[in-house]
Amino acid sequence: MSREALWPYALEVYGRPGAEALLLELQDAHGQCVPFLLWALWMSASDRLADAATVRSAAELARAWQDAAIAPLRRLRRELKTAPAPGPRPPRERLREGVKGLELEAERMLLQMLQEASPAPEGPQIALLVGLQRAAEAWGGDPPSDLMARLAELAA
Repeated sequence: MSREALWPYALEVYGRPGAEALLLELQDAHGQCVPFLLWALWMSASDRLADAATVRSAAELARAWQDAAIAPLRRLRRELKTAPAPGPRPPRERLREGVKGLELEAERMLLQMLQEASPAPEGPQIALLVGLQRAAEAWGGDPPSDLMARLAELAA
């Protein structure tokens, strides 16, 4: 697995059996940001140590981008799937798929911004769970510890 670049790492972890469902549960039921959690895992896996200020700064960046770009696209994509709309279904589904692509691109852009703001690898690896816990604390909310532990295990 590539630990050099965040995007390939994120795709690899997200694609592991059970990871997508777990990350979406942390997002939808517990208010977490999937790209930010993947960044936290990557930071630990690639020996990038971040102090509390770095993690808070990354959380602020992620929250601002999520609020400006990702969340509005996600809302629109979900509305196009569930809300009644005039006209035939195929054009609406094509539009929904386009919005889905834009949402994914916005998440990729966030991961790129987080990578660019990250310190260089410089030391011994910290435990994946510790990195996740630090990120969740900086993000806010209180995701269940069992879900965070499962995510750390999936990423190991």
